[in-house]
Amino acid sequence: MLLLPAVDIKEGRCVRLKQGVKGDEIHYSSKPEEMARKWEDLGARFLHVVDLDGAFEGAPKNKATVKRILDSVGIPIEIGGGIRDMEAVETYIGLGVARIILGTKAFQDLKFVEDACSRFPGKVAVGIDAKGGKVAVQGWVEVTEQKASEMAKQLEGIGVSAIIYTDISRDGMLCGPNLEATADLARGIDIPVIASGGISTREDIIRLKEIERLGVEGAIIGRALYDGSLDFREALGLAS
Repeated sequence: MLLLPAVDIKEGRCVRLKQGVKGDEIHYSSKPEEMARKWEDLGARFLHVVDLDGAFEGAPKNKATVKRILDSVGIPIEIGGGIRDMEAVETYIGLGVARIILGTKAFQDLKFVEDACSRFPGKVAVGIDAKGGKVAVQGWVEVTEQKASEMAKQLEGIGVSAIIYTDISRDGMLCGPNLEATADLARGIDIPVIASGGISTREDIIRLKEIERLGVEGAIIGRALYDGSLDFREALGLAS
C-alpha cells in the first residue's frame, strides 16, 4: 500500500486545516519544500500536495511554491486545489507534476474530466470529498445532495487513474479514517481508491491494509506525521 505524506500550502506556508475549515489552521513550516524533502528522506515514494488558497478561490494560487517542491524532490507529486480549467491542468503537467487532482470541477463537468484524461492519460485523479456520505465542493464549503458512491460510479471508464476519498469530518482530527465508507466506495468501482482523512495511528494503517484487496491502493497522511503521533518509517513498514 502506498502512503502519501500531505503537504498543504496556504499563502506559501505548510499548514494543516481541521475539517477543512479555512480559518482553523496549524502552521508547520514557512518552507513547504523542506517538508517535502523531509518526507522523501524518510522513504516517501509519492507526495500529496494541496493548494488550499486555490481550493477556496477557484484557481491555482501557489504555483511558485509547487515549483520549489518539484525542484527539491526526486519523487512524483500529485497536486489538487483550484484546478478548474484546462490551462491549470496544462500548467501543472508542464511543471512536472505527476498527477493532477480534480475536485469541484469533476463534480460540475464530467466531460471536462474525460477530456483531461484523454489529453493526459494516467495523470488525472479525482478527489471526492464527502460529509455524511454526500459530496462537498468549493473547498469543502458547499455540501451537495449527490452521494459520493454515485459520483464515483460516474467516473468509471473515462480514464481516471485514482479516486482520492476524503471524509471531511475526520480530516485533521486524528480520530481514525472512515474505513467502512472507504471500503464501500472501493468495492463498488473498478478505479483504485486512495483513503484520506483522520489517519493517525499504526492501527489505522493495519486496518487500511486489510481493505487493500478491495481496491484501496494508498492512504494520505497529514497532521499525524506533523504532530509526531505517527512515525512515518514505522507506517511504511506496516503498509509494505
